[in-house]
Parts: sequence; structure tokens; C-alpha cells
Amino acid sequence: MRFSFGPQSPLAILLALLLGSAVSAQSVDPDALARTRKQVKVLDGIYKNAIVLVTTHFVDEKSDLPAGTAFKKLFDVAKENDWHHVRIIDVTGDPYDAENVAESEFEKAAVRKLRGGEAYVDQTVIRDGKPILQAATAIPVVMAKCVMCHDNYSDVPAGMAIGALTYEIAIE
Repeated sequence: MRFSFGPQSPLAILLALLLGSAVSAQSVDPDALARTRKQVKVLDGIYKNAIVLVTTHFVDEKSDLPAGTAFKKLFDVAKENDWHHVRIIDVTGDPYDAENVAESEFEKAAVRKLRGGEAYVDQTVIRDGKPILQAATAIPVVMAKCVMCHDNYSDVPAGMAIGALTYEIAIE
């Protein structure tokens, strides 16, 4: 039996796609990757500090709009404008909302690593021929007001991740 690996062979196409993605991901400009990682850290600091500030100053009772819910609207604007994609996901296995469950393989792997104590996880992928940084940063319970809305986190040890912000940003 002879195998043909002509240009139309499904196996040849699959191998080209797999090998092409791996080679392309490794050939990402290291300076561009460093800039994109820095951008994630800046955005992460802005988002998390703003959520804490909004919670501190404007969330006083359970009926108030949670800062995380308000920020999901801001995250939608970032995605609609093609700036970046950011989501809040659960790390505990007991999500506040069903939409906060890890969806992608990256998010699922990141949840396992964040549960294991890592604070930051990332990987590069190629999508539509363009390099993308996927990143996840841990969200611990940082204030008593967190458990006002998230009472399922009241027994979580200090510093343990209960959630994550996940990012997808073009590497340019």
C-alpha cells in the first residue's frame, strides 16, 4: 500500500497546519511579546484596582450593582473595539454566574495552574495567521465586601485564587 502526500492530501494539510502553528508561535518577535505581556500587566492592574475602588466606594449592600458586573460591560466595549478580549472566570468550581466558567482549553489549563498557586499564566497562539497572547491572572478575595455578594468564598483561605481575568491580546 502506498501513501500519497500530495498538496491535496488531508494528512498533508493537517501536518502543515499543526507544524505551521507551532513554528509560527515560536517565531514571535520576543520584543513584541514582552511589550504585550507588559500591556496585560498594566491592564490587569487598572482593572483590578478600579474594581476594588468601585467596590470600596459604591457597593454597600447586596442589592448594589457588583463592580465585577459593571466591568463586564467595559470588557464588552474593549472587545467590540478590537482592543483586547478580557473575561472574568471562576477558579473554585462554584461560579457566581454560569457565564464565568472556563471555556477554552487555555482557560481550563489556566484554572488548574491558578488553583495550584500560580498568579500568572500565559501562552502564545496563532489565530488567522496572527500571533495572540492568551493570559490569565489570579483574583483572590481582597476585602470583606467581596463575600457580601460572593458568600460561597467566605471559607476560602487568604490569598487563594477564587477567580481570574483572562486576556487575549494581539502581539504587535
